[in-house]
Amino acid sequence: MSTWPDLSALELLVAVADHGSLSAGARATGMAQPNASRSIARLERHLGVSLLHRSTHGSSLTPAGLLVVDWSRTVMDAAREVVDGARSLAADGTETIVVAASQTVAEHLLPAWLALFRARRPEVRVMVQVHNSQEVVDTLLAGRCDVGFVEGPRPPGGVHHLVVAEDELVLVCSPDHPWSTRSRPVTADELSETPLVTRESGSGTRVALDQALGRPVQPAMELPSNAAVRVSVASGGAPAVLSRLAVDDALAAGSLCEVPVAGLDLRRPLRAVWTGPRRLGGAAADLLAVASRP
Repeated sequence: MSTWPDLSALELLVAVADHGSLSAGARATGMAQPNASRSIARLERHLGVSLLHRSTHGSSLTPAGLLVVDWSRTVMDAAREVVDGARSLAADGTETIVVAASQTVAEHLLPAWLALFRARRPEVRVMVQVHNSQEVVDTLLAGRCDVGFVEGPRPPGGVHHLVVAEDELVLVCSPDHPWSTRSRPVTADELSETPLVTRESGSGTRVALDQALGRPVQPAMELPSNAAVRVSVASGGAPAVLSRLAVDDALAAGSLCEVPVAGLDLRRPLRAVWTGPRRLGGAAADLLAVASRP
């Protein structure tokens, strides 16, 4: 038996985390539900750990499953890099731009931007890297990408920047959490004194929340992706503050509850960043025009 897990099973597991259920993950990857269940079961046997809680109400990721999802994202990124690299060998003369994006932008805004960009510039090859906001800036300053997209209340230093969209952070909890039924908003002091499930240090979401509170948040758990934070909260973990873009579908489905917050401005801009001339040129400029259109 191969020591390597099936990439399609890892892709399915990531889709379960991103879309909130096994059935939704199966639809997102184009897999029939019975095949999806068998694929996850084989993956669990291969790895020797339980990845999903199964119940009459559906499936949710176990703590081990959350960790495997985050490791799987790295594997999937590497697989895409192999495919993109191989394709580039046959693309002599094709213009290529490298885009680095924060997770919120990469998951919820960049795909639509790239679809519009592709319609305008089908000859351009785009390579996408997904990092937290600080890593995007580091990648840009190191010359490893042409343009980046970041979150955060303030523009990073040493780069040109342009606001391309507005976002809002929201406080969410599970339907079983006491905050889900409270009649008054959570105050800023309450929020700052409550341990939360958070993104890792350096993420734009974490930086924006720390700045809004005027002090560092208390992490009950730090996780490296919006999907992992969302699943942890929905599974009964501590509350979290995430982008509305990342939780709208879970709020609509009722797997998360929005909790009003008083006395905090949780709005934030999303920015394009780049180095070199103040005015971008070429394909990167065209992508920026798509992203910043009303």
